[in-house]
Amino acid sequence: MQELLNTELWSGTSLGDLLTLEFLTAIAGGLLSAVFVLTAGFIIAGWLSRRIQGLATRHSKLDQTLFNFLSNIVWYAVVAFSVLIVLNTLGVQTTSVIAVIGAAGLAVGLALQGTLSNVAAGVMIVLFRPFKLGDFVVINGQMGTVKSISLNYTELADLQNLQIIVPNSEVWGNTIISYSANPTRRVEWTFGVSYGSNLAVAEKTIIDTIMADERAMADPEPFIQVSNLGDFSVDFTVRVWCKNDDAWGFKTDGTRKVKEALDAAGVEIPFPTRTVYPVQSDDEDDDTRHAAE
Repeated sequence: MQELLNTELWSGTSLGDLLTLEFLTAIAGGLLSAVFVLTAGFIIAGWLSRRIQGLATRHSKLDQTLFNFLSNIVWYAVVAFSVLIVLNTLGVQTTSVIAVIGAAGLAVGLALQGTLSNVAAGVMIVLFRPFKLGDFVVINGQMGTVKSISLNYTELADLQNLQIIVPNSEVWGNTIISYSANPTRRVEWTFGVSYGSNLAVAEKTIIDTIMADERAMADPEPFIQVSNLGDFSVDFTVRVWCKNDDAWGFKTDGTRKVKEALDAAGVEIPFPTRTVYPVQSDDEDDDTRHAAE
């Protein structure tokens, strides 16, 4: 047993030296310090993160998405700094650890190019802000309300409240259509009337009905013109401005009201019809002639 305790481990330090009260006290003190620093780091990181997010909540003019992104960056930075302090407290050479992390980061980066492209696109989205939380957008063919923007993906909720996850690389690399960017919208309808209808009466009925809605804006001036002579109808195109929030209801209500107004005014709204002419074969023609004789 004594020989085991006298076994030299490194630089004249034996196993017995490691089991002394002073050494064990130093080890326990270092572990306690490490736990304290790490705990304090997580607490401070969470507090700073909440404070940064709270700034956007208290001030409506500040972008919530940007401050959420900044709060995440601060949280990770504080935690990383705390881990470095813990390693230094335990006697680990942090410069070597940083070098190893850098080399590992390069290897991981090459292996996860797709994921890193999402992160890079997420940073661009947060910095340039082509849309914000609550906007109604079309991204890469997907339509919905923006629910969250993270470094890896953007979350949408479609008209059926289904969750849609779009990778940020596809968001930043594709066309984005925002229905919420401008305070006003120009709503468009197309109404068809029969060729026998009085176009002046039809035009007046359509524009008067739409402009009677309190959501319609007289300025800028509304537009109504005959836009197409179709196979079975004369088509009117109507464009009227309204507030952005009123656009959907304004369009659907206007469609119904114009239909009812045209019916009341005696203006016919045509629909496609098909006339079928029966064709008899030669045998059927012979049978018909013989029957007649």
